[in-house]
Amino acid sequence: MFLKYTMDQLMLPMDLEEDIPQNHLVRVVNAAVNRLDDAIFDAAYPGGGRDSYHPKMLTKVIIYAYTQRLYSSRQIAKAIRENIVFMWIAGRQRPDFRTINRFRSERMKAVLETVFTAVLQFLADEKYVGLEHYFVDGTKIEANANRYTFVWGKAVVKHKAKLQEKVQTLFATIEEAESQEERVHAGQDLSELGEVSEITSQKLETAVKLLEERLQAKPKDKPLKKAVRVLRKDLLPRLQTYESHQEILGNRNSYSKTDKDATFMRMKEDHMRNGQLKPGYNVHIGTENQFILGYSVHQRPTDTRCLIPHLEKVKSALGKLPATVIADAGYGGEENYDYLEGNEVEAIVKYSTYHREKSKAWQKDISKIDNWTYNTEQDTWTCALGQTLIFRRASKEKTESGYEIEYRHYRSIGCEGCPLKPQCTKAEGNREVKVSLKYLRLKNQAREKLRSEEGYALAVRRMIEPEPVFGDMKNNRGFKRFMLRGLPKVSLEVGWLSLAHNLLKKAAVDAKNKGSKRKQVA
Repeated sequence: MFLKYTMDQLMLPMDLEEDIPQNHLVRVVNAAVNRLDDAIFDAAYPGGGRDSYHPKMLTKVIIYAYTQRLYSSRQIAKAIRENIVFMWIAGRQRPDFRTINRFRSERMKAVLETVFTAVLQFLADEKYVGLEHYFVDGTKIEANANRYTFVWGKAVVKHKAKLQEKVQTLFATIEEAESQEERVHAGQDLSELGEVSEITSQKLETAVKLLEERLQAKPKDKPLKKAVRVLRKDLLPRLQTYESHQEILGNRNSYSKTDKDATFMRMKEDHMRNGQLKPGYNVHIGTENQFILGYSVHQRPTDTRCLIPHLEKVKSALGKLPATVIADAGYGGEENYDYLEGNEVEAIVKYSTYHREKSKAWQKDISKIDNWTYNTEQDTWTCALGQTLIFRRASKEKTESGYEIEYRHYRSIGCEGCPLKPQCTKAEGNREVKVSLKYLRLKNQAREKLRSEEGYALAVRRMIEPEPVFGDMKNNRGFKRFMLRGLPKVSLEVGWLSLAHNLLKKAAVDAKNKGSKRKQVA
């Protein structure tokens, strides 16, 4: 005997919701987006043209698609046509892949962060997060770009310098060939250009025009004609190209020709095992209870300079900074410590030498200033053998971001004949050290907090906060490479991914709570 089978569509349920379980993830997505105020999406629709698909419907579709490892707009459009769950959440409407991609990457530019903050507020109201502890970490995700078409900053500087030498040599040759009488209207300008340390494309363009005017007066001058042709067709275009490269690079050391916002970084996913640099972005998130509270995307491979921009973005979204920030040693630095202290944020942030300081080898190393004694009143340092280092001068250095670090230089009175000098320093003469007293004070504060009972517990908890979130994104949901190109669109992708993760996490927590209640009842 077989169950009755027919292709008659009247046998299907008229309401697709009947086939969707009550505890299905799509219902969590539907309920969360329905709570959003319609006015949030006004900025994405200036008006005019034919009626658009409802932004809440498209938002639900994209968030749910990201929870199901569907990141391609074509795959999402196909799911809307074929998958019952997608049919239900789309209200049986069928936006094509162009509409989905345009909404995801263009219309939501000014709206997505507001949507993310609104959903985060729902989670805070329902006590899923407290917005008190903020665990920060970063990971590198490969860009949607060719791995073998790149521009290196050092190479651009080197080739540009060689080109400028060629230009100056060429102008010097022209000036030597011309007589004093023939240099009346243009020769002085060319001689001045040859003396300039750096020739810009604008100055070179002006000089080429002057040479072209001179060539019109002497069309049979073959050396001059050759020089103008070389300048116009070779040197000037190359110089313009190098300047364009430097403008795109900014303060970066590389970029991809396919995605000019992507920087070449060393990835953990190195299938060739040769340390190959790949174009990518440095994605930073802050979590609490494994919910994402904030996200940001950076073009810088190192984490140290990413903390302040990340927290500033969080501050603009939430209106305040979290009470406590917990991070690993990659974020420890004077600038970051000073920023957190200035904003009255408790910093549970390690510095680069935190773990090494606990070793016996470090504590017995007499060359380390941490093992010396500082006299605050006399402003002197005393080394392991009792030698005094007195203050000599002060100096200031600025970081790339403009932060000013004040150093104080101390020098020993006399290290001649010291039996410990070979262990203390390899330099000749008396020992000299450069110290930032502010950084030492901030390090001492961080050390005390990290070694306290609460600080140690938070530092240990950090290991199970952002790291599992990145693992879930990359391994469980297969997001190891961006689909879109350019920093603004990549930031939107991370926003959609963060929304999807938070609602997935909410569904998992709800299912766990229901399971525990059933056990208690049983």
